[in-house]
Amino acid sequence: MDDHPLHAVTFAAEAAPFVKVGGLADVAGSLPAALEKLGVRMKLVMPAYTSIPAERYGIELLPALSGFEVPMGGQTVRAQIGRARLPGSAVEVFFVGGADYYARAGVYVDPVTGEDYPDNMQRFIFLMKAGLELLRRLGEAPDVLHCHDSHTALIPALLKTTWREDPFFRRTGSMLTIHNLAFQGIFPKEALAVAGIGLEHWYPGSPFEYWGKVNFMKAGIETADQLTTVSESYARQIRTDHEYGCGLEGVLNRRSGDLTGIVNGIDYGEWNPETDPLIPARYSARDLSGKARCKQELQRAFGLRPSPGRVPLIGMVSRLTDQKGFDLIGEAGDQLAELDLQMVVLGTGQPKYHELLQGLAERLPGKLAVRFGFDNTLAHWIEAGADMFLMPSKFEPCGLNQLYSLRYGTVPVVRATGGLADTVVNYDIAGNSGTGFCFAEYKATEMILAVKRALIVYADPVSWEELMLRCMAQDWSWERSARKYLQLYERIRSMKRSAPGPEGGRTDEIR
Repeated sequence: MDDHPLHAVTFAAEAAPFVKVGGLADVAGSLPAALEKLGVRMKLVMPAYTSIPAERYGIELLPALSGFEVPMGGQTVRAQIGRARLPGSAVEVFFVGGADYYARAGVYVDPVTGEDYPDNMQRFIFLMKAGLELLRRLGEAPDVLHCHDSHTALIPALLKTTWREDPFFRRTGSMLTIHNLAFQGIFPKEALAVAGIGLEHWYPGSPFEYWGKVNFMKAGIETADQLTTVSESYARQIRTDHEYGCGLEGVLNRRSGDLTGIVNGIDYGEWNPETDPLIPARYSARDLSGKARCKQELQRAFGLRPSPGRVPLIGMVSRLTDQKGFDLIGEAGDQLAELDLQMVVLGTGQPKYHELLQGLAERLPGKLAVRFGFDNTLAHWIEAGADMFLMPSKFEPCGLNQLYSLRYGTVPVVRATGGLADTVVNYDIAGNSGTGFCFAEYKATEMILAVKRALIVYADPVSWEELMLRCMAQDWSWERSARKYLQLYERIRSMKRSAPGPEGGRTDEIR
């Protein structure tokens, strides 16, 4: 192991708390801080979205590092660089801006049209190219560039093509983390010219060719030194099942020896019912009384009256998309109406699911209520105030809400897929063990059976409290996950330092 601290840079299109669309932001915003606590010198590079309140986060413009021109095909775009610290850490965050790429109301999707921005190819190529040039200007080469999803997946390929002979990066390795393989970044082959990668690399069977186009995710999978994804089950599924592999299962199988599944952690500084400043009443495994008040306030916030007797409240916080199982909710609407329960849903997404949930709420007043949009405070209220949390996902690479739910003693009811299967242990009524209720087949009838099983156990207050306490005793903190990432970082650094060539320089070929 080298004497100097390992130096790594994270590239991501979103990172909490600055901007968040999904779980990628939670990882990109939490993992660097967790790795810093383990002794890694971390930096984060992300877009300078104009929606980020600069004053709130103390973002300062860096004139000395700004103003450089980035070639973008037949034109150049001038980069502007800002800097701040990741809250609660010493991690430097560099914000890359240029043209009007990040002066939008949305991150990936135009909220007016509901479609991807037509220049997403240019927006994220600029982030990657400007970010690499920024590192050169900072003057200290990192040991590892950690890239997240398709938006930054060309970086490993750039290191092995355009930047291959640059001495600055001769000892820099790369890691690609796959959060959701369904989003691959598929663009016309002209993307290579914009990225500055020669067309000689684009041919059938190459890392860059994908059915006549360029697939950023495929290129990253083929060229990164190490690959990770966000749960062990998802790592297996994307290699062996076409539905999960989304056409890249063959590529992933070839890299299976370099693919590691690591379940995401959660920030217990933010998600902890004992200290959470956002919830109506705090509580702990030693004193659960505050959870009852959280439930009452949650019902009030959604316009639901507390029911007489012992009636459970089910919560959902989710993107309203096909992936998240809302077609099952629609199919099971009549059956849910017959069950003795209440349900609250918070989320935004596909218009058809807005219409579906609005219709169910109108049909089932007093039983189901919905709030469209995202409200972080209300998300905390649901985790604290609900008795159960429903996640009937068609696929779920990792999932975070089930981990929040475990921490808050809000029992998960999940489909056993991906990270949900890795983190929720199905309840065994005979042995009074487990941490939630799971169903395997993606069917509304199976989901309803899992809910009914949960209702049976909920009816027994003693068994239910024992289940809640088991949930709250689980440890899904970032520290355990960060240590696994650190091991891979060390593997990459060791590989680069021991590689043959001038002073251990880069000799690796494109895979």
